[in-house]
Amino acid sequence: MKILKYNKTAGLFLLIITLVSCASEEQPGESQLDFTQPTKTALDNWITTNYLTPYNINVQYKWNQNTVDNNRYLFPPLIEKVQPALEIVQKIWLESYKTIGGPDFVKKVAPREFVLVGGVNLNTVGTKTLGLAEGGQRVTLFETDYVDKKNRDNIKQFLHTIQHEYVHILNQNKPFDEKSWAAITPSGYTASWHLYTDEESREIGFITNYARNNINEDFAEMASMLLINSKTEYAAILAGINNPTAVAQIKAKEALVVKYYKDAYNMDFYALRDEAEKNTNAVINN
Repeated sequence: MKILKYNKTAGLFLLIITLVSCASEEQPGESQLDFTQPTKTALDNWITTNYLTPYNINVQYKWNQNTVDNNRYLFPPLIEKVQPALEIVQKIWLESYKTIGGPDFVKKVAPREFVLVGGVNLNTVGTKTLGLAEGGQRVTLFETDYVDKKNRDNIKQFLHTIQHEYVHILNQNKPFDEKSWAAITPSGYTASWHLYTDEESREIGFITNYARNNINEDFAEMASMLLINSKTEYAAILAGINNPTAVAQIKAKEALVVKYYKDAYNMDFYALRDEAEKNTNAVINN
């Protein structure tokens, strides 16, 4: 019995020594975490000066798999395309709202982050997503690599995204009159909006085919189309509609947009449209 007890004790003693030895060998001498801050580039400094400091809007252009849909073929934008795209957004969207809404307007009501993606975000039904607004805090802009500051139609498409998504953010802060809006075109909304053209949709009172998705998208499309088109361009859209009833319906929606901006934010919507047009011309002619 004494020999058995001695062997158990000896074995336990050797096991403790081994564990202590291994534990000592595995302890790192210093932290393995890298706390060094990445060196800021000229682009990072420009973003800080023009977006982060004045508006508290961060811009993420480097790849981060946590901010995009990993089931899509997406990739970060070309570095040389980032600042030109942001300059367009700054001039036409930020400065227009700043001038008409006041210097603090966008500071108070704005997404807190832009995520830039280089390529096209294709959907399974054959459409493409130009932008996303997530909870009013983050806006993702796709097709950054294809922005051309000298191409008016290209600029209008790119700005359509931010103008549309920003309208959603405004609506999240102060809802529009959904009941009055829904009464204008009570039928025509459909999840299959992509099967119809803009021209077909305008003949039944919708400014674009995507406006037929639901009343929230209808409002955002109406406001954003007014903001990316000049007064003359918008008049040409209405002139191309053959159905007088549809024209009246679109004009009724326009009136509700104008009223919403005035009642909710004390802003002259037509002045905002004219300012955006002036700034769009400044970008193209620069």
